[in-house]
Amino acid sequence: MDNKILRLVITAPFGDTVNTLYPTLLWDDNNIILVDCGFIGSLPTLEKELEQYGLTVERLTGLVLTHHDHDHMGAAAALKRANPNLKIYSSQTEAPYISAQEKPLRLKQAEEMQKILPTDKQDFGRAFCDMLRRVEPILVDEFLHDGDNMDWCGGCRVIATPGHTPGHISLFMENDSVVITGDAMALEDGHPVIANPQFTLDLNRAENSMNKLLSIKANAYYCYHGGVYSKA
Repeated sequence: MDNKILRLVITAPFGDTVNTLYPTLLWDDNNIILVDCGFIGSLPTLEKELEQYGLTVERLTGLVLTHHDHDHMGAAAALKRANPNLKIYSSQTEAPYISAQEKPLRLKQAEEMQKILPTDKQDFGRAFCDMLRRVEPILVDEFLHDGDNMDWCGGCRVIATPGHTPGHISLFMENDSVVITGDAMALEDGHPVIANPQFTLDLNRAENSMNKLLSIKANAYYCYHGGVYSKA
């Protein structure tokens, strides 16, 4: 079969708006790799998205977690229960937070922010912290390091893109000239931007990481938030 790089779609309500996420699927003769997996409760949506390509969760061979945020790993434990053979990948830096061997940095940040939120934001802040605490941890099977070359879809290079979180990674599909950005870059009104700067743990590093990805001059950038960016 030809190598396929497919974009899946997950939508979920967020206050008065709808939050749309775009996980990526890497599919070749030997691998079916999902990159990020959405919120808690996203498994049924993922199953429907896979079904349109004639796939099931049980056929997935791997799940890459670009970092430990709830909208990227929220369904990971449910996926692993549905497919115990699923191999979980992340950077070594993110792994302790994904497995909850260390308290997730995003939860630490939210708890600190809760202390200074104005009164009218307190209920939202508490609900956000409670949601982060409900994210199920999962053990990482294999670490991905900056510069690692995986054989997925004819060649996939791991790129360290710290800033949003310390161990954030992105992927460069070299044969297709496609960058899978995770939260190292997002799109707003068709323009590349720092993803959720109010939640980014190191803005300077995040800006450097986004510029690092843009310097590749790939044909397309698959952004988890916002869709596909292409100068063409």
